[in-house]
Amino acid sequence: MEIRSLSDAHAFTTADGSTIRELHGLDVSSARGQSLAEATLAPGQATERHYHREAEEIYFVLSGEGELELGGERKVVAPGEAALIPPGAWHRIRAGSAELRFLCCCAPPYRHEDTFFV
Repeated sequence: MEIRSLSDAHAFTTADGSTIRELHGLDVSSARGQSLAEATLAPGQATERHYHREAEEIYFVLSGEGELELGGERKVVAPGEAALIPPGAWHRIRAGSAELRFLCCCAPPYRHEDTFFV
């Protein structure tokens, strides 16, 4: 049984600019089909606009509010909301006036090499 705690997860900055603590994924557990990480953005911080060729993502907002841009459409996302990001969809997220914390689930697992920019 693999149970990982956020307090034990090493924080690092992803290719898009968010700080994440990966709980399960290729580099930190035996998970091979998906990954799960907590992502944080400081107030006003945004990820760089990007897409993933292979990975489908789900962002689940834990705290704070943000503006998600997905395929040219923008929507405010708040705690308790989950956004589906299909493979190949251009996206970015910007924190509002408070820190934004969200879970990022990827299938297949997140890899820097699957992140593409403008």
